[in-house]
Amino acid sequence: MYGDEATVRKILTELGDTWAVIGLSSNRQRAAYGVAEVLRRFGKRVVPVHPKAETVHGEQGYASLADIPFEVDVVDVFVNSELAGAVADEAVAKGAAAVWFQLGVIDEDAYERTRAAGLEMVMDRCPAIEIPRLG
Repeated sequence: MYGDEATVRKILTELGDTWAVIGLSSNRQRAAYGVAEVLRRFGKRVVPVHPKAETVHGEQGYASLADIPFEVDVVDVFVNSELAGAVADEAVAKGAAAVWFQLGVIDEDAYERTRAAGLEMVMDRCPAIEIPRLG
């Protein structure tokens, strides 16, 4: 398990409400779109990060994490496992408090690097599933 219940709760309730969602576009058929909707319903500011830099859910998009001109609390990663480690490293450089790898996104080396850098991290879980469970 890559992220115990205490870590999940901490990321979702204590570490801030600005979430950069890597891979979020205006494509309603993609999982990132639905997860972003759930996060917004629970009071999170969802910032899309996608090469197209599209506006999604009324929030301006950015082509990369480094392009976001304000602080980001949590980086939620919807890219394949081969690309996820680089995103985790960018989250560390950006100064995020946490990284969340979505269901099926696993990179154990990235997990260790990110935790060693002092960030909280969850891997292979979905915040849209976890946040309603918090009560």
